[in-house]
Amino acid sequence: MKRKNSAKRKVAYFLSNNVNKFREVARILEEYGIVIALIKLKKKEIQNDSIEEIAKVSAEEAAEELNLPVVTEDAGLFIDALNGFPGPYSSFIYRTIGVEGILKLMSGVENRKAKFKSAVAYAEPSGKSRIFSGEVSGDISVTAKGDKGFGFDPIFQPYGYEGRTFAELDTDEKNAISHRGLAFRKFAEWYISKVR
Repeated sequence: MKRKNSAKRKVAYFLSNNVNKFREVARILEEYGIVIALIKLKKKEIQNDSIEEIAKVSAEEAAEELNLPVVTEDAGLFIDALNGFPGPYSSFIYRTIGVEGILKLMSGVENRKAKFKSAVAYAEPSGKSRIFSGEVSGDISVTAKGDKGFGFDPIFQPYGYEGRTFAELDTDEKNAISHRGLAFRKFAEWYISKVR
């Protein structure tokens, strides 16, 4: 879904320390003629059960500190059989127990349904902010598969992809259906209409 880029390129300032996430987002926003600038700043991540609230607070605080409009994203893997765990704690859980730790927790579990959720927050220094959400459903695989992507991608099999994990899809395939792709496309549609 390539869009014709307008003569006037739009810029979005994306706050993240995750270069892999930045690359995915840059490719998604490129479809809309939006150039993304990466801002690596230690962002405050509040402890909260809502990825929307985490993204919103991070964006608002960064926008105020930098005096720039800022975009942030918080995402998580929500596993039904684990009551939504790791959810908003996905990054921490990935760093501590990793993919193998989740597979161990899921050993012998029949219900393997899960969702990846994304919350994209846009905030201006004035305090105005907006949230854009995306969600994709699938199953947790029995073993890790694939060498693409990052995080829990090797164990998440989105529905409709013949049991392939996110880590077995190329970037464009993943972006077309991912939680991040859905949320950032909503943001992009709004953003290009806002900055005309």
